[in-house]
Amino acid sequence: MFISSQFDGGNIDVLTCERPYNIQVAIRKDNQSDFYQWFYFRLTGAEGEACKIHITNAGKAAYPDGFKSYQAVASYDRTHWFRVDTQFDGEQLVIEHTPATNSIYFAYFAPYSMERHADLIAWASADTRVEYERLGSTLDGRDMDLLIVGEPAAGKKACWIIGRQHPGETMAEWCIEGFLDRLLDEDDPAARELLERAVVYVVPNMNPDGSARGHLRTNAVGSNLNREWQTPSLEKSPEVLCVLEKMHQAGVDFCLDVHGDEALPFNFIAGAEGIPGWNDEKQRQLDFYKQTLMTLNPDFQIEQGYEVDKPGSANLTICTNFIAHTFGCLAMTLEMPFKDTADSPQSHEGWSPARSRHLGASNLQTLLSYLKAF
Repeated sequence: MFISSQFDGGNIDVLTCERPYNIQVAIRKDNQSDFYQWFYFRLTGAEGEACKIHITNAGKAAYPDGFKSYQAVASYDRTHWFRVDTQFDGEQLVIEHTPATNSIYFAYFAPYSMERHADLIAWASADTRVEYERLGSTLDGRDMDLLIVGEPAAGKKACWIIGRQHPGETMAEWCIEGFLDRLLDEDDPAARELLERAVVYVVPNMNPDGSARGHLRTNAVGSNLNREWQTPSLEKSPEVLCVLEKMHQAGVDFCLDVHGDEALPFNFIAGAEGIPGWNDEKQRQLDFYKQTLMTLNPDFQIEQGYEVDKPGSANLTICTNFIAHTFGCLAMTLEMPFKDTADSPQSHEGWSPARSRHLGASNLQTLLSYLKAF
């Protein structure tokens, strides 16, 4: 038997892999950071063996509650990911599975590779309605990719969709892929009408370095990008800096920042209620968007989520709060679960790439309804 993780997004350290019933591994920390929770590795040579994989440091991960009532995902072909038996005792996460072949992958959630990201950018850029723009470089020298969909014109809104500030939240890019797939469908009447009303700026991956390195939450030098929006810098957060510079150039009338939440088994939206100047009209816009999305997609709900910030108490280093305050627009954080949705569970796959894509597509119709209403 052998365990490897030296590939795009891989993360695991092997402690022992001699007996299938007592494989012991540990998750590596993000570089220059104490954050860790994302894992992704390959097990070979264990066909037909009843394997027990102990992630020994799970209890001290960034969000240990994220491992409660959680099932890891596995795949033989890296296309179809399914849930496997997983237990958490507060200290170790134990994955039990008998591989059907001599090669199987395990992960915290279905990975979204940098190769797939490159394919997404290439596919979208080939569309005549899309302008590709390279915004700058990451600290590891990777491209910061922007897709501009639609023709700017007087009266059109500038709508931004960004995702994966936290690289381990791969469901964010799956969601944005679903949004783009619908947006570029010439036969979709909602997509056509949206592009008559808006130019859509899409950054599918805000954190390419963290994605490639197998990080949970930070970039190459340990910066949590979603705490860098007030004072981004070339030294710590060039990813935020170049996107924000483009936002100031193009304007922002709407922003959806797409994430995943480790602990909560729900899809929900967090608004910017705590920013200075929040008022009844801003609340009405936020409520409209959430209610519309729930109507269009039953996987989304509005009862569960984060505690709402008290008036004037918003942390303006966070993207949603900073954008809403700086540009005076509706800005929101869309959160999806690493687990399954408690209200609409699907036991075989749990929350999945396919369901993330559908939620992304539903956001297109929701955005159109919002632009028509406001």
